[in-house]
Amino acid sequence: VNLVQSGGGSVQSGGSLRLSCVASGYTYRKYCMAWFRQAPGKEREIVSSISTYGTTSYADSVKGRFTISQDNAKNTLYLQMNSLKPEDTAMYYCAVDPEGPYYGRGYYCLHTPVGYNYWGQGTQVTVSS
Repeated sequence: VNLVQSGGGSVQSGGSLRLSCVASGYTYRKYCMAWFRQAPGKEREIVSSISTYGTTSYADSVKGRFTISQDNAKNTLYLQMNSLKPEDTAMYYCAVDPEGPYYGRGYYCLHTPVGYNYWGQGTQVTVSS
């Protein structure tokens, strides 16, 4: 499985960016895909996830500002980031969990890096105030 990211860059507070992640080399019938981010000196944290069934989830810090989506025809995952804040500055990674989604009260994806076996190369997002 190969994940190639694009997008990102530097923007002023309140601006927008879109990240893309093109996946190749797998034919899983079901999966979870997610965006994580990691700021210097901090742990990698979940930003958003989406399952094969279309269920999505967002970290509280990005709800209402970020939107995750996927284009199955292009094998591409997107993260639209609006109203960016300086605290959104981090390296962003896309990831795939081929064992997901999981069933609890409905289908869900994991919110920790563990379980995501495949990772993109990372792309830097810098938001200045």
